[in-house]
Amino acid sequence: MQITDTNADGLKHEMTVVISASDIDQRVTERLNEIGRTIKMPGFRPGKVPMTVLRKRYGPSVMGEVLERTVSDTSTEAMRERNLRPAIQPKIEIVSFNEGQDLEYKLAVEVLPQIELTNFAELQLERLKPDVPETEIDSALERIAQQQRKSEKVDRATETGDVVVIDFKGSVGGVEFPGGAAEDYSLELGSNSFIPGFEDQLIGFKAGDQTTVKVTFPADYGSTELAGKEAEFAINVKEVQAKVAQPIDESLATAVGMENLAMLRQTIRDRIERDYQGVARQKLKRTLLDRLGERHTFQIPQGMVDIELDTIWKQYQAQVDRMKANPQPEGAEPAEAPKDEAAIKAEYKDIAERRVRLGLVLAEVGTRNNLTVTQDEINRALGEEARRFPGQERHVLEYYKNNPGAIDNLRAPIYEDKVIDFIVELAQVTDKTVPLKELLAEDDEDEATAP
Repeated sequence: MQITDTNADGLKHEMTVVISASDIDQRVTERLNEIGRTIKMPGFRPGKVPMTVLRKRYGPSVMGEVLERTVSDTSTEAMRERNLRPAIQPKIEIVSFNEGQDLEYKLAVEVLPQIELTNFAELQLERLKPDVPETEIDSALERIAQQQRKSEKVDRATETGDVVVIDFKGSVGGVEFPGGAAEDYSLELGSNSFIPGFEDQLIGFKAGDQTTVKVTFPADYGSTELAGKEAEFAINVKEVQAKVAQPIDESLATAVGMENLAMLRQTIRDRIERDYQGVARQKLKRTLLDRLGERHTFQIPQGMVDIELDTIWKQYQAQVDRMKANPQPEGAEPAEAPKDEAAIKAEYKDIAERRVRLGLVLAEVGTRNNLTVTQDEINRALGEEARRFPGQERHVLEYYKNNPGAIDNLRAPIYEDKVIDFIVELAQVTDKTVPLKELLAEDDEDEATAP
């Protein structure tokens, strides 16, 4: 193999590669020998087919296969010899080739830049922690108290919020249907947990009363045999129970397994803080990425920027198409006048460059510090993804099994989080308690700039 460098401009490298005709012929012969060991042809024993016959029968197809593999192998070898790390797939152009002659092709590749990482120990970051107001804890306690209310038997007519114990028997067109009957069924009136309109018709009855409830099953009801059908339910009211208020005191704490009310309040506070940890982490990550962007200025591969910009632009065009398909209703406040397309594309190019630069920095940190994503982590992510689609878990798992490339969509965020955590551990991080309103305030910078 003969390699001649023809151009080197920044991250772009071009070279000409020549593979001798004898090398090509040797590769073809080796491949034909592989075929000859297993092929079955009339008149010849396995492994005894003459080379002349193999060349005549399989030569043209093998030549195409050999050329493709040769270009792939030699281009990789050429870049390895020059310590070039391709940023994207190199471009290859065949210059000349005829059977019995040398193969010549051009190789153009854009390589990854050399990145000098900043001293992460010098980074100063602020981690926000929510100052949970007592009013939010009080609201949570009220919700828990509502859930812990007990019911006691009363001798009066039913009201909204009561629990009524009934026997019922349903029928459609005078014919009872499977699952339409029950005894000693407890139903909280106003919970809207039954067929629409059913509970409203049970207001004002006492224990021992009997009535008939008429309803229409929703068109999207789970049972196609009942969907949209009119039905009647014969009701026997057996008992009326009223909800008893649960005071917010030590008895509430005991009811939920806590030693005292103070411990319950602290547990609620801790849970609320955990709920907002994701928001706080995103803000910390945004600040960290801003710092990394400020401290790392290096030339980035234009090919990677073009790919990222193309992805962003397609998302933008899809959004424009959705807006056109769903115009604003009359009387709505007019939308902001659209910007010039060239100006929009220029903004998105800046975003694409930021994403590529930060992505390269994070990848470099991960590579230098041997950060990897384990199979257990991938499996946990797969499980979480499957749980997002109840009843379709098996199909989700099969999709990822049959599409190995899709696993990268799960691996990438895990890997990024590992790198972020690694840098944060090295940085100078101070915690700051802020009101929830401040924690939840939107950043001025568009989130689209995040990698």
